[in-house]
Amino acid sequence: MTSNCFAVRRPVSSVKPLLAGLVVSVFVLIAIRLPDHPDALGLDAFLRLPLEWPLLCLMLLLVPGRMGRVVRAIVAVVVFLLLALKIADLGTQTAFQRPFNPYLDSRLMGDGWNVLSGSIGAGTAFILGCVVLFGVALVIWLFWRSAREMAATESRARRLLIGAFAVLAAFAGASLAMGLPRTDAGVVRYLVARIDLVIRSAVDMQAFEKVLDGGVEPLSGDGLFGRVRGRDIVVIFVESYGRSAIEDPRYAPLIQSRLAAVEKAIGDAGLFSASTWVTSPTVGGLSWLAHGTLMSGLWIDNQARYDRLMMSRQPSLNRLFSEAGWQSVAIMPAITMAWPEAAYYGYDRVLAAADLGYRGKPFNWITMPDQYTLAAFERLARQPARAAGKNVMAEIALISSHAPWTPVARLIDWDAIGDGTVFDAQATSGDPPSVVWADPERVRRQYIETIDYSLQTLGSYMARFGSDTVFVILGDHQPASIVTGPNASRAVPVHVISGDADFIRGFEAEGFAAGMTPRLDGVERPMKDIRPLLIKRFTRD
Repeated sequence: MTSNCFAVRRPVSSVKPLLAGLVVSVFVLIAIRLPDHPDALGLDAFLRLPLEWPLLCLMLLLVPGRMGRVVRAIVAVVVFLLLALKIADLGTQTAFQRPFNPYLDSRLMGDGWNVLSGSIGAGTAFILGCVVLFGVALVIWLFWRSAREMAATESRARRLLIGAFAVLAAFAGASLAMGLPRTDAGVVRYLVARIDLVIRSAVDMQAFEKVLDGGVEPLSGDGLFGRVRGRDIVVIFVESYGRSAIEDPRYAPLIQSRLAAVEKAIGDAGLFSASTWVTSPTVGGLSWLAHGTLMSGLWIDNQARYDRLMMSRQPSLNRLFSEAGWQSVAIMPAITMAWPEAAYYGYDRVLAAADLGYRGKPFNWITMPDQYTLAAFERLARQPARAAGKNVMAEIALISSHAPWTPVARLIDWDAIGDGTVFDAQATSGDPPSVVWADPERVRRQYIETIDYSLQTLGSYMARFGSDTVFVILGDHQPASIVTGPNASRAVPVHVISGDADFIRGFEAEGFAAGMTPRLDGVERPMKDIRPLLIKRFTRD
């Protein structure tokens, strides 16, 4: 019996390693060059040579065996971490005009899921989530399989890839050394900056802990709010009502005219007003940060601070009014699930979406129009309190001007509201969000129409029901940059309305402008400073 002493090596196809190398290099290049801000999206972002691109690909090609598997895992982690962070950056920059912060923003995924499922239905959202997860898993598998394939066999294609990436690495390194344009090496700097952001956020939380541990604010209900005793106090947050709505040339003609009309309507009813600007701790969303800031008098500009505030003994403005004899009420039409945070605020009553008796159809994500919310507040909170001989201190969230801004609600006769089914025709009118959001100009037009509706509704409500009442009306935050444009002010208007002219003049002495329109050159004070100002003006002349 004889045997061959030499095995015949079959030629290795060059096609599969070449295609695998192409797939891997595209993934790596996209992860490195994908912008982290929507304003930078475009072809030019990818027309640069990053040094890390050929270096990472060379690592995959050159390291063999078990160590090669370790290298593939490290490169895969780096690539998909970069992709995840930059996609998250694009989202938070678009919505909140800031980079993604892993330390603070982990809860955004849950909140985003709640908004999505509320807009398109839980079943549809679940199917969409499964499709997205499957797509992500498929992409990761494709990258891993391609990285293994490109380095698994000795072939002419593999040698060609090694040579090409070696030349690119040498060229990029030399170009960087000589300061030539169109080359960079920013991956390490990007990741270090993100780590630094997380560290600074943790340090900030430690400082905030010290503020809370420094002692509870020395206030109590005794002796407070004597200037407004016998009146209802109604604090109303208007969703996405920002400075841009009043001063941006695209929106100013409509909203300034509406504010003038509101001023006349409440003036005819014997009410006076004063207005100014405050800077919100958030932009584009996370409205609860603004609520927490105003009511606590502390700067609550991230979720970690808010969560910590909820566990503190810093008394909310709501709780102070409750201790002083008012019935503290929350009117929250956007709350559709359990709301444990209500315990911090110390409300005597919480009327969430299910408690307001609305039987009409929702306006997409919006559970009910603002007019119904205010009518329900009058019927379910103010009238019973008056019958019991008490005044109310109410915190109300109006949400008709929340994205997606379709359909736009319209004011109807207050006596026709009933259980809200009268709004069904409005709720099913207009185009769905997918159609509206395909046209940025239409998004902006319908945004400002919803703000106009909310202000018109408030003017009508105050003129009709505003006697013996002090209203504090403010925006929670500016809308997203698709509406405001980049680098817009974070200020929102705040209006104080009362039938007591002397009381309103006290706010004018604090720098407020008379009427419903703040001075365009007026000072923007932090929202947290409004709470001590309100306590001061509500307590003494």
